[in-house]
Amino acid sequence: MIETLDFGLKDKVAIVAGGGAVGKDIGNGRAASILLAEAGAKVLVADKDDALAKNTVQMIKDRGGEATSISGDLTKSEQCKKVVDFAISKWGRLDILDNNIGIASKLSVVDEPEENWDHVMDINLKPMFLMSKYAIPEMIKSGNGGSIVNISSISATRPRGFTTYSASKGAVLSLSQAMAVDHGADGIRVNCILPGPVYTPMVYSSGMTKQHRSQRQNASLIKMEGDGWDIGKAVVYLSSSWARYITGHLMVVDGVFWTVLVFTGNFWNCQDLKGQTKNDMSCFRTRLRESYG
Repeated sequence: MIETLDFGLKDKVAIVAGGGAVGKDIGNGRAASILLAEAGAKVLVADKDDALAKNTVQMIKDRGGEATSISGDLTKSEQCKKVVDFAISKWGRLDILDNNIGIASKLSVVDEPEENWDHVMDINLKPMFLMSKYAIPEMIKSGNGGSIVNISSISATRPRGFTTYSASKGAVLSLSQAMAVDHGADGIRVNCILPGPVYTPMVYSSGMTKQHRSQRQNASLIKMEGDGWDIGKAVVYLSSSWARYITGHLMVVDGVFWTVLVFTGNFWNCQDLKGQTKNDMSCFRTRLRESYG
């Protein structure tokens, strides 16, 4: 267990925004919540769906950790303030904020309805802005600074379509690095994780064939796919005293996915899912999308 290592997180207070998941499924936020608690932190699991947040809390308690939950729409300013205020009222301080909330969209700018563009931007960016807005002053008050970890995506730097999603996740990178500059003097570190094609509820809830999943695994240099635990462990590291000299960092956690497709994929001899060879770029783009999920 992660608690056997001393990450300097004992009795630290963490908020995980988007820490719920269905049933016993392990998404990025749930994994981070569990692992932060195992490392000694007191965790407030925030999610729009209270039942999902409570599931995470119960999993933490079953492992001997300390946690509680709160529900709210974190695209709303007053709801974000409520979450931060709740953490302060319960534990008297705030040290860590992990921003996980996000949704996907696979359309181009031509096909994307304007209202959906606005919705994706609202969900993928605004909670990070608002949660940080209220969390940072409380971290400063603690006198020991703090750590903020924002979850982006490799789509931010290696787009494969998914244009609205990629644009929103690219904005997360800029937001994270700008915040690191703004609040470094306050002792607050801000870092960003860019997950690759990890196997999480958001990915497989829409359906994924064995063949599709095998493609994702084979596209990695190390011939495996990641999961929520891999992202959660990265969150713990960046939140910990082990990363005290790291801020403004963009941490890619992807098994070096893109490199394999470009340099060993041979897209001029590309096979589609039906096994038919197509010597054109459109086949390569399709395979690229399929492998990401």
